[in-house]
Formats: sequence, C-alpha cells, structure tokens
Amino acid sequence: MTMNADPLQNDDHDQASVKALVLTGYGLNCDYETDFCFKVAGAASERVHINELIKGHEIGKVTKLEDYHILAFDGGFSWGDDHGAGIILAARLRHNIGDQLEQFINDGKLIIGICNGFQVLVNLGLLPGFDGDYNSRKVALTFNDIGNFRDLWVTLKSNRKSNCIFTRGIDTLDLSIRHAEGKFFAGQEVLDKITENGQVVFQYAKPSGELANGEYPYNPNGSLLDIGGISDPTGRIFGLMPHPEAYNHFTNHPDWPQRMQELKAQGQSIDTEEGEGVKIFRNAVEYIRDHF
Repeated sequence: MTMNADPLQNDDHDQASVKALVLTGYGLNCDYETDFCFKVAGAASERVHINELIKGHEIGKVTKLEDYHILAFDGGFSWGDDHGAGIILAARLRHNIGDQLEQFINDGKLIIGICNGFQVLVNLGLLPGFDGDYNSRKVALTFNDIGNFRDLWVTLKSNRKSNCIFTRGIDTLDLSIRHAEGKFFAGQEVLDKITENGQVVFQYAKPSGELANGEYPYNPNGSLLDIGGISDPTGRIFGLMPHPEAYNHFTNHPDWPQRMQELKAQGQSIDTEEGEGVKIFRNAVEYIRDHF
C-alpha cells in the first residue's frame, strides 16, 4: 500500500466516521503535519483555532468540542512559552472550557498531546490522571539537563504493559525531538505509581532497543526513568515529547537513503511510503471506529 498523495481522497464513509480536531493558534505549529497524519489514517480532521473553542460566540465562528472524537494538542511554542511551556494555553483552556474537556474524557474519547501539547496536558492535570482526577498537576516537563534546545532523532521503546490506545502494536519507534523543556520530572511516589499502573508508554532507548538508562544523547533531556511519553490509566489520553507527525513519510527519517540501499542489495523494495509515525494516528482512528 502506497500512501495517498492526497489524504482527502480517502473513502467518504471512513472520513465521515471519525472526526479529529487539531488545535492551532498563538505559537502552535506542526498543525498541518498532525492534520495530515490523521487524514492519512482515515479521519475527517480539521485544524481549529483556539478562539473558535473558547470565544466562538464573540468572533462569530463557534466550534463545539463535543462534535469530535479525537482532540490533538500539537507542538510549538504556545504564547512563546513566556510563563513556562504550555502554561498559558492550559490556563486558558481550563478557565474557558474545562467542563467540556472533562465531558470529552467522560464520553470515552481520545486526547493526544505532542511536545508542547504534552506540556499542556500535564499543566492541565489531564496527565497522569490518577483515580479519575484530571485537575491536579502531579508531574512536570522542565528544562533539558544539557541546558539548551535539542533537535535530533531518538529511539523509543514501547512498554508492553501499557494499555495506551495510540501505541498498540508498536515495539520500538524512531522519532524526532525538538524541545528545550522536555525533561520528565516527578516525585518518587508518582513515579512508582505510573510505573505500577503501566502508564509509562514510551522510554528513550538506544538503537538496539535497550533502555537509555539516562545516557545522553539516547536520553536527550535527562527524563527520569527515560520517560518520553505517558498515558492516563485508561490509555485514552496520551502525551509524548517526540513528534510522530514529523515521520509521516519514509523519507522523513534521516537514514532513509541507507535503508533504501540495504533493501536494494537484498533485492527488496519498500512496501509503503508511509512513515512509521502514522501508526500512532491510525491506532486512534481505528479505536474510534470500533467504539463509536
């Protein structure tokens, strides 16, 4: 199967069955790539400005969160990270549509936060979401140990004990990171609880698949327990620092020329142009099809 050059040409029934909302505005970016991945995965995805959710009646363009199945907080630098990454966006959402977010979760729908979106989720308290508490902030994503912004590709190891909807069938995955505040930090009690609950979804690893054990650059930011992504106890809310939307085509990976030569030497060719990051979005779309 080759990735459709125009994701909007997917089957009309499939497009109508799953609706994804990708948030935009005020410094967020990666929205086009995230929207594209959802469309490739078969969803009817829309890029929606935050003001359409929180000030729709004032600006004359109302978007209702209840009309969607999947909510995506994408990457970027919302409000320039002026008061800390993701803090202002989280505050505006909590103050204006906190009740809608809670209802969205109670309805069994899906939320993903990528990079800045992950930072928003932890500031909102949607993660880790212990015991149905989606209001208390218990973890942080803080400054990288190395002290500056990092832009590189990393290997992630998936936790087989995790029930995360988004990572089903994934063992290891290479993705890019682009952040200055990506270090996962929490107290020992919280770390113990997310580990026991199977809420640790992705951990930074070496190319061999062995956990990084804090070693730089395999663990690029100093995250405790090598944590690169966690979910809530239900597996329906997922946050990660690396960017799956940035691996939407096989040529996004920096080693793709070498991989092509290796396949050629073996008399093989690629069976899909689709990047491996799309798996995360397809898992979400398939879950919604099965449950709604």
